[in-house]
Amino acid sequence: MKAPGQSAVFGKRKEPHTVIIAHGDVIRHFTVRPWVAALAGSVLSAAAIGYLLATSYLVLRDDLIGAAAARQARMQQAYEDRISSLRAQVDRITSRQLLDQQVMENKVSELLERQTQLSQRHGRIGPILERARSMGKDASPPVPSDKPDLRATLDAPDALAYAAAATTAPSPFALWSPRTGSANDSSAADHADRLFVAINQSLRAIESEQLARITSLAQDASQTADTIAEALESAGLPVDSEYGKQGVGGPLIAAGSATMFDTRVKELDEALDHLDAMKKEARRFPLANPAPGQGVSSGFGVRRDPIIGMPAMHSGLDFRAPAGAPARATAPGTVVKAGWNGGYGRMVEIDHGSGFSTRYAHLSKVRVKVGQAMATGDIVGDVGSSGRSTGPHLHYEIRKDGDALDPVRFLKTGRKLGRYL
Repeated sequence: MKAPGQSAVFGKRKEPHTVIIAHGDVIRHFTVRPWVAALAGSVLSAAAIGYLLATSYLVLRDDLIGAAAARQARMQQAYEDRISSLRAQVDRITSRQLLDQQVMENKVSELLERQTQLSQRHGRIGPILERARSMGKDASPPVPSDKPDLRATLDAPDALAYAAAATTAPSPFALWSPRTGSANDSSAADHADRLFVAINQSLRAIESEQLARITSLAQDASQTADTIAEALESAGLPVDSEYGKQGVGGPLIAAGSATMFDTRVKELDEALDHLDAMKKEARRFPLANPAPGQGVSSGFGVRRDPIIGMPAMHSGLDFRAPAGAPARATAPGTVVKAGWNGGYGRMVEIDHGSGFSTRYAHLSKVRVKVGQAMATGDIVGDVGSSGRSTGPHLHYEIRKDGDALDPVRFLKTGRKLGRYL
């Protein structure tokens, strides 16, 4: 038989653990069941593990907090660096935009200044060109013969947009896009630069054409004045050939555009003054033909007298003209004689100043009075055969201080200078 409390299940029976506590005469004992021991061990193990975990947490907490703080600081620093980079980029874009605006404003100001300068030049040279035109010079307005084609450049919308944006102080991102960055800005700037270059080329062409035209007019006027002076000198007529020629000198200093223009305008003005003086000088001499379109029947000098047939001095020219044909004054002056004068018959004498005078003889009718002012081409009388004459003709004389001169050289000089006067 089995004793009570014994277990025959699965082999040998395990005896329960008995704990005996003795205290004097008192003895206590209790039996510890296996499951109770397992539970107690589990509790003790859990407590030990919890204690170890708590201790580990307390030890590692400061390290975890420090690592989290460091990571947060790194993230904050990264954000601050990013913000600083964006701010620097904004500053660069703003600075570049302001610089482009300043450059554009300077270019626009330069163009406006040059346009104003050209307008002022046109106002200055306008009267001079009109004066040159009145003197028979080709003084058409200076226009460049090969102007740049601005249409393609002016049609560029980017260039116009860039110019308008740059001159109205846009925001830093007005011409910047996230996808293209500064490509639009650069393209617009290139178009604007081409626009200003084309306009500058056109203005420079106009300025150069102005200077070239003024210089050409001055040279032409000087050459014409010299031609008149040389013709008068070759005819033995007194002329101030030193007009406009002065002693000059000084250090060599490079001239700017404005100084060059002022100098050329002054040279043209002086050349026109010289030409005007030479024309006035030439017009006071009797260079015109007293009987235009009529031939010469007798020249100046010794000839056989038509009345007595002996050699005699002929002090003028005889023009073969029909009776009643007009005899015309050959230079401006004042009538000093008008009427019958011996062998001259009806005669008119005009004083031209500087000792020069002209005589128109054998007239059938005198049409002027003594003291009357005459202009070149005015009619002094009608051709006739009065006085010592064999038939209708015009006897024409040129005298200097009373001495007779050969009218042929005056007529030749007059024909030579006709297109200038």
